[in-house]
Amino acid sequence: MNTNVCGFSLACVCSWIVLSGLPSGLLRADEHRPNVLMIIVDDMNDWVGCLNGHPQVQTPNIDRLAARGLLFTNAHVPAPVCNPCRVSVLTGRNPNSTGIYANNVVWHEAFPGITSLPGHFRANGYHVVGGGKVNHHTPGFNRRSDWDEYFDQVFDSHYQTELALTGKVKKFQWPAGFPLNQLEAVRSLSKPPQNPNEFDWGPFDVDDDEMGDGKMVQWAKQFLAAPPKQPFFLAAGIYRPHLPFYAPRKYFDLYPLDQITPPLIKADDLDDLPAGGQAMAADRRGDYELVLREGKYRELLQAYLASISYADALVGQLLDALDASPSANNTIVVFWSDHGWHLGEKQHLHKFTLWERSTRIPLIIAAPKTTQPNTRTARPVSAVDLFPTLNELCHLPEVTGLDGASLIALLKDPATPGTRPALTTHGQGNHALRTERWRYIRYADGGEELYDHQQDPHEWTNLADSAEYQDTKTELARWLPVENAEPLDKPNRKPPKDN
Repeated sequence: MNTNVCGFSLACVCSWIVLSGLPSGLLRADEHRPNVLMIIVDDMNDWVGCLNGHPQVQTPNIDRLAARGLLFTNAHVPAPVCNPCRVSVLTGRNPNSTGIYANNVVWHEAFPGITSLPGHFRANGYHVVGGGKVNHHTPGFNRRSDWDEYFDQVFDSHYQTELALTGKVKKFQWPAGFPLNQLEAVRSLSKPPQNPNEFDWGPFDVDDDEMGDGKMVQWAKQFLAAPPKQPFFLAAGIYRPHLPFYAPRKYFDLYPLDQITPPLIKADDLDDLPAGGQAMAADRRGDYELVLREGKYRELLQAYLASISYADALVGQLLDALDASPSANNTIVVFWSDHGWHLGEKQHLHKFTLWERSTRIPLIIAAPKTTQPNTRTARPVSAVDLFPTLNELCHLPEVTGLDGASLIALLKDPATPGTRPALTTHGQGNHALRTERWRYIRYADGGEELYDHQQDPHEWTNLADSAEYQDTKTELARWLPVENAEPLDKPNRKPPKDN
């Protein structure tokens, strides 16, 4: 029997017939698609070396990642709160579109069947795995159908660590925190923090890999050492530097208390704020007042810096593992934080504001054959842009209804002109817009703030009421969202239909 048909073997014809019946994402032709390593950190503001955010911070690994690709020096979050931001980035939809403004809304219950970034990659032939804090860490927020494999987050606790190391639990005497001891001391105060189980810090006498984040990174390293044959999407969610500020002792030792430079704080910085800004600055102010009253402000700064450096060391482990893996030359690396963190600026501790300290984040993309080493751009971008950007980089089908815009043009040419401001939303009707020069804030009650970053990088002087800048406000205001979805955590509020 002649098995050659018009120059093709019968086996080739049969193979073509079989392959043509497979979903496009599963074809062997997809083997050229790049892998993705997405590294997410929590509550990390711009205190990283490559952003010159703090004069003493030590982040050599984040800095070397920035040297590999494009550093976005003017990147901002869609929301300054964990859940709303992560939902926005991972679904490509801003809070004003979804109504998810708070931490208590389970996104996939509110929008059954909504396409997520990892789910979209999985549906198109990628092997999709994740670990640690990718979605909000509260149980039930991680939709398991988005992943082929997931390594659950391991939380750190002084009591859990003591039990693991010695088999016994004894009372922990905090060497650097409050004057009594750990959480019992916090709970005994007349005005304890809003979340005393979280408002804690201190060094651990353990190795990096024994911390919860360290365990996740060890899992990710094992995956990178033996990746699947199909392209992969790996999301590694590092919980630090989120409270509680726990890290191995060696990272605390990097920052002697008497040598720490505190951030610049203007005593009367709140005097020119409208009511909406005053309210955001006052949110959880009791925690800040507690730290000052107990004389523990420098210890808090030390613990935050130590947590950043610990997270940086874990980033280094991931980069080393990728470099040693078979996927070293065909993997896009994305690094981002879910929001910033105030350390006294605007008399505020935590996030939950629309100012630079809450919204600005480190964002780095190193994409083989697309980005150039040691490049940076000051164009305003949002983390919500990551979904369409990765979608285009990896040649996946377009997803409709996304609020973000692809950053491919900037990846190829960082001097590409910007097209729109970065939008941050905190609560219904409260928005901030960031351009290369300006920050414009409008609150739901109509209150406004305007800051000129060329002259006022600390946002100390609100120009909103100055006649000189009314045209600037008008030009910026045209970018404010027209839609302001009702909050999904509002009583009797029905979730909108999934689009």
